Parts: sequence; C-alpha cells; structure tokens
Amino acid sequence: MDHQEQWNKLLSSKRFGNEDFHDSRIQDRSEFQRDYDRLIFSSPFRRLQNKTQVFPLPGSVFVHNRLTHSLEVSSVGRSLGLTTSKFLKEKYHIVENELLTEIGPIVSAACLAHDLGNPPFGHSGEKTISTFFSEGNGQKWISNLSLSERSDFCHFEGNANAFRLLTHTFNGRRPGGFALTYSTLASVVKYPYASTFTSEEHPKFGFFSSEAKSFELIAEELGLIRDSETFLSYKRHPLVYLVEAADDICYQIMDMEDAHKLKLITTDEIKALFLNFFSETRLTRIHETLSLVEDLNEQISYLRSCVIGRLINACAKVFDENESTILDGTFSGTLIEKMDEQACLAYKACANISLQKIYHSSDVLDIELAGHKIINALLEEVISAVNYPERAYSKILLARIPQQYEIKSKTLYGRIQSALDYISGMTDIYALDLYQKINGTSLPVI
Repeated sequence: MDHQEQWNKLLSSKRFGNEDFHDSRIQDRSEFQRDYDRLIFSSPFRRLQNKTQVFPLPGSVFVHNRLTHSLEVSSVGRSLGLTTSKFLKEKYHIVENELLTEIGPIVSAACLAHDLGNPPFGHSGEKTISTFFSEGNGQKWISNLSLSERSDFCHFEGNANAFRLLTHTFNGRRPGGFALTYSTLASVVKYPYASTFTSEEHPKFGFFSSEAKSFELIAEELGLIRDSETFLSYKRHPLVYLVEAADDICYQIMDMEDAHKLKLITTDEIKALFLNFFSETRLTRIHETLSLVEDLNEQISYLRSCVIGRLINACAKVFDENESTILDGTFSGTLIEKMDEQACLAYKACANISLQKIYHSSDVLDIELAGHKIINALLEEVISAVNYPERAYSKILLARIPQQYEIKSKTLYGRIQSALDYISGMTDIYALDLYQKINGTSLPVI
C-alpha cells in the first residue's frame, strides 16, 4: 500500500456506534466539523471550566483551566493540521473534496477531547487514583481482579479515561457514546496499547480493558500497524503527533504566561526565554513591534503569539520531513523533540524554568495535597457504597450518583469503574463540596 492509499484508509468519516448510517446523509458541515461541534456543546467539555490545569482556579488573577487550555490546544492543532494538509495536498496533488483536506478539523476536534478524561485537580488527580489502588486502601478491592483489570486501576490514565468517555454507552445514552468519527477517536489516543503493556519505557496507556475491543475495531478499520502479537498494542495514528505537539506547545508556553501574571517569573525572565526562539532577522522585526506597545502584559502576549507561531511551523516541518517514518510506525519521540536546534534549546529552557518556579511552587503543591486528600476520601466512600448498596449510608450516597453510571454492574470491575466514572467526571468545586458534605463540614443552607 502506497502512502496516499494509507492516508485514504487512515482518514475515515465512519462514526463509532453509528456504522449502519455511514454516508447515508449529505451535510453542509463535514463529519469532522460535526465532531468538533458535538464536543463543544457537550456537558463533559463544559465541566472543564472548573477543572485545574496547573494553578489554583481564579482568585484575583485569571489563569488557565482545562477548558481554556483545551480551546487553545484546539486552535493550535487546527493550524498544525491545516499546514500539514496543505503539504500533503501539494505532495499528492489532491483535489479539494478529498479527506486529506480535512486534517485541520480532525486534529482540532481531537484536541478538544484530549483532556476530557482527566479527573479533578490536574495531573495529581490521576496519580492519586493510581496510588489509591497500588499503595492505598484500594488494594483490598482489586486483589481478585484479573491482571489487566488491576493494571487499569493501578495505572489510571486520563487519556484512557477520555477514550472510555467518548465511546462507552452509559446508561440511557445512545450507542457509541459521543458517536465520533473513527479518525477523530484514533487521533485522541496518544498511547495506543492496553495497560498490561505499561513499563518504564511506556508508563502510560490508551484504553481500559473494557474498551479494548472498541479500540481494536477502530484500529483495524483505519489500518493502524499492530505493534505486538502478545499484547493489544498498535503504532499511533499519524495525527496523534499533531495533537500531542499542540498540547506540548500550549501547556508549556501558556503556563509561562500564567506564571508571569502570578509574578512567579519576572518580565525580564520571560522576555529573555521567549526571545531565545528567534533568529537575529526575526528579532529585529519583533523589537520594532514591541516598541509600539507600552503595556507589559500586551508585550508578553505578543511574544507568546510569536513563539506559538514559531513552534507550529517547526513542528509541521518535522511532520512533513518524517511523513514516511510516521506512516510506517518507525518514527520515535515527539515532534517537539525533533525541531531545529534553536527551537529545541529555547523550549527546554522554558521547561527547566517551569520545573523550578511553576510546578514546584507552593500554590501548585497545595492543590496537589488538597486534591490527594479529597479524591482518596471520595474513592473510599463511593467504592464502598457501590459494593455494599444495602447499607443505610450507602443508600444515601448512591442516591446522589446520576443514573448514567452503572453502579449496579454485575462485576466488581464494572462497579469500581462506575465509581471512577463518577469521580473523574467531577469538577474541582463539586469534588470539594461532596468531600465537605461527607465529612460533615458543610451543610446545605436551610
């Protein structure tokens, strides 16, 4: 199969759970634009506005939350996708109505969905769930589960949880979950293998045991390359690299801008870090523009936009130059890692400062400490309730859980999953409120 044929297979507008209706209707919007709109108007996407990105949710200074982050990633992803689409159209002499022209909308939609499975309190929430089962009281619940089921919980992964949220048929919902296109769904899964494949080299995974057959169906339909005969593992869908690059660009650069607003790094520091991305010729033009802007925050915003544009072009170039190895599954690493030397060094300098002054700042650590305590307590109470529903206290707690969650599953694995579905879907504020009510430190106003 040549590369153009491979792309034709990789880009499918078939909808998961709605396969029988494939191509039965003609719409003004493309199917991938429909994916984007479907995600934008969904409740799980809306709830991201009250989920921590890095810093505590807004006080006097507004910083990024999961919602604003996802919107920005989607914007950058669209630019990456459109740039890549233009390259491929020229390379393969594609006409306008071919699916290769739709890479921008596919990547943009996948970027919107990439964080939907993240629990409250940022990435520390994922770690808290994992350690509850691997080190904490959750060990008692999973001792009799299969290896793959135990591994799902002990290595809980937001990316796998996003795929579950997008594809699982919850109680009362239509088949196929969000019923997104196969290509959008495959572009969300950064780690296309099961939890039993996790190792030091592959610490994350892309789908739970409960969604393994769903991913296998999508992977085989799109012609993803099987990576192992022993484990359910595939090479990435090529567009995952663009989604990943958009995420890498936004979280690194936007975290720097937030840190500046919170005075964790100085104006001189962030200016120097951002200016490091550019050649002397480009710097001349940048300084000319900066001289026209007096407001410091506006200067930083302008530099940030310049950096993002620089990184989009650099990552798109890496994708274009490595298209063959990306398609045949031999490309290793990320697009960010393979950029030109100047961009790589400048990006690493930002990452080093972020580690020193942002991710180890007291506000960020305080959120992790509080989140750990809250999620642990909720896991303990909710998992106990779904497994002992006849108890008086359990009945009260279970009455709060929406009917879409399968708390009456016949299997222990299913019941624990229902508890995780409920807790991981919470906003930070909802989780805190429920925690306070469970502990008797908050009462409804009478």
